[in-house]
Amino acid sequence: MLNNLPHIRRRGLMLVLSSPSGAGKTTISRRLMKTNPDLQLSVSVTTRPQRPAEVEGQDYFFVSEKAFQKLCDANAFLEHALVFDHFYGTLRQPVEDALTQGQDVLFDIDWQGTQALSQSARGDLVTVFILPPRWEELERRLKSRAQDAESIVAKRMSKASDEMSHWAEYDYVLINDHFETTLHQVQSVLTAERLKRTRQSGLSDFVKSLKAG
Repeated sequence: MLNNLPHIRRRGLMLVLSSPSGAGKTTISRRLMKTNPDLQLSVSVTTRPQRPAEVEGQDYFFVSEKAFQKLCDANAFLEHALVFDHFYGTLRQPVEDALTQGQDVLFDIDWQGTQALSQSARGDLVTVFILPPRWEELERRLKSRAQDAESIVAKRMSKASDEMSHWAEYDYVLINDHFETTLHQVQSVLTAERLKRTRQSGLSDFVKSLKAG
């Protein structure tokens, strides 16, 4: 019975989902959070204005540029970057605390943030890049969100080509043509990476107990 299997202590992992705006990473992230109790979202700090539906501390921590700079000076970030004229950063301490406790941390960040994380925490990192099935579909999804002005949509579309050029820097690359299929693929990646020997820190003690009878 699966319920009778022993619990093996492990270190958490950092799962990064990146994509051009509109390719589906945020929707996938939300579904993953609902079905994975050991997965928590890394809440970024940003200088971007808060949108009407966003919740402070749940979607982002919204701060001034001055406050953001103070955090940079204190080396409080694992990574930070300037994206669409606003700063974004990942706080170091909450992530390290979660990994130590065996919790996985989900990151909805761009390629710049991923590169920075690769330099500071590569052993804990699993990176997934999500591509749209077609260029026209990406534009349609951006416009259908009705969250941004036409000028912002145009800016995101012009940026998408550059973002997609970084696909080869990721461990896994998925094409999000059918949402449920892509969600299943991301879940499969997460499940397999959790089972890596190097992440299961309790295996040594478990094997010793097996041999001892």
